[in-house]
Amino acid sequence: MPQEAVPAAHHRPHRVVVLALDGLIPFELGIPHRIFGRPKDAEGRPLYEVVTCSVRPPGPVRTDADFALMVEHGPETLATADTVVVPASYELGPVFEQGVLTEELAAALAHIRPGTRLTSICTGVYVLAAAGLLDGRRATTHWAEADHMQRLFPRVRVDPDVLFVDDGDVLTSAGVAAGIDLCLHILRRDHGTAVANHVARYTVVPPHRDGGQAQYIARPVPDPQQSSTASARAWALARLHEPIQLRDMAGQESMSVRTFTRRFREEAGISPGQWLTQQRVERARHLLESSALSVDRIARDAGFGTAQSMRQHLQAALGVTPTAYRRTFRTESGTAVEADSGAAVRR
Repeated sequence: MPQEAVPAAHHRPHRVVVLALDGLIPFELGIPHRIFGRPKDAEGRPLYEVVTCSVRPPGPVRTDADFALMVEHGPETLATADTVVVPASYELGPVFEQGVLTEELAAALAHIRPGTRLTSICTGVYVLAAAGLLDGRRATTHWAEADHMQRLFPRVRVDPDVLFVDDGDVLTSAGVAAGIDLCLHILRRDHGTAVANHVARYTVVPPHRDGGQAQYIARPVPDPQQSSTASARAWALARLHEPIQLRDMAGQESMSVRTFTRRFREEAGISPGQWLTQQRVERARHLLESSALSVDRIARDAGFGTAQSMRQHLQAALGVTPTAYRRTFRTESGTAVEADSGAAVRR
């Protein structure tokens, strides 16, 4: 007897619910829609569904601009979320001033199911902290508010220098455009570098920004006669497969190692060594996803030298081994999800 056809599995996109609070910044509210609203799977189906809700029944929500937004979903929508995003607001009231939730906001957050991924953009992190969801965790916010947040929430380990913090099921970003960095990171974590890079290109933003907030904090203006370290970074990127010494990078700018290191930190927000490791991890990720090269070969091409060294660095940066990363982001057939037309990309 012929077997009955098995119906195709029901496709359910990952649901992202964005919580719109009074006093919200429209730019930040739109980031999740822009980044998660585009990618599709190989059959042209959206990978994410983005929905906006309020802490109140459907109706207008004030913004920090000269217009309000009509939000069509109430707080019960949070119960349907796989990921919740809390953008910044200029009207957090007791949340920002005293570190406590309003009754209305507490009731809304109570709808969120255990295990839901939680994210915040800029000062939206105050909502997560006031709910006690960041106690004992590392988090970030806009550099201008980092000291205030640390005083208000001493149990949170506030890092003022990074663009975002990935703490597994809770992710937080620095101010404004850092929300783009965070959403692209989530997209990369969920579906790989190729999808995230495609969305970044279409959005006309870099797929990955070097450094952290340190490069945006106001400092004394450097001597305009001093050269930057951009040439050294370009030189190093072309030679990631080779051993690169700090003195060699400094030599590209005709600087002493001490001066070069200081200038590099001012411009990139991290040390030259940290930057090199980041670039090598990114190179390794790309090769693991896009090639059939052996782990040993990728370790050499990315500049780690040995598979063991690469394994240690990927484990530290991503929490997975090279083999596990490849298994997650590269299918057996050598295809991966595209982010635009839904066509598969051949690897």
